[in-house]
Amino acid sequence: MTIHLAGDSTVAPTDHGATSGHPEIPLLGWGDELVPLVADDVHNAAIGGATTKSFRDEGHWARVIGAVRPGDTVIIQFGHNDQKEPDELAADGGYRRRLDEFVTEVRALGARPVLATSVERRWFADDGSLRWSHGAYPATVRALAAERDVPLIELTVFTRWLYTWLGVEASAALFPHGAAAAAGLEVPDAMRQDNTHFTTAGARYVAQYVAEALVSLDGVHDAETPVGLEIAARG
Repeated sequence: MTIHLAGDSTVAPTDHGATSGHPEIPLLGWGDELVPLVADDVHNAAIGGATTKSFRDEGHWARVIGAVRPGDTVIIQFGHNDQKEPDELAADGGYRRRLDEFVTEVRALGARPVLATSVERRWFADDGSLRWSHGAYPATVRALAAERDVPLIELTVFTRWLYTWLGVEASAALFPHGAAAAAGLEVPDAMRQDNTHFTTAGARYVAQYVAEALVSLDGVHDAETPVGLEIAARG
């Protein structure tokens, strides 16, 4: 079976350090880091700058669908760029409609669609609290998942917890500007305020969560004897 990934730059393959200017500090989405964490093949079709509209218009969705086989899984995560086009891609308008179409088309092929809310941006306010950066878009994904009975991977909540748990300073290392600064490397101006795109550490954290979520959705260990019963049986 294959796991297909449809999304934007927060999912997409690595730039091999082109953005940071340092090969050891690449910019990459969590899709790259998912590969060694799952037994299935991973087809990462995500692309930087994509919206639910451009992904179809530019032929990326057709390539995903063309590769999907019965029993495959298609994880769909958009929103970062859709919110920049509120007229065409409003959360409860064009955005929701296109996600709904993706779900329908995946199911028609006998595959499983999985919706994911957007990873949060690392935008801390002056008082140290983490800002909410996606408005109604994550709520739309949750509502659609519930309405269509589609499995949901909650990446907005996970990444909010992650950044808050690590704190303002430590969470910077999940992004190229923080990793470069920690290594004493020059940070390009275009990257200094980028708290959206991950470097390897950030992508790995999210990928590990996605991998665990897939295990849960697949029910891989549901038939195992609960540990409490094993302990009781041993007296």
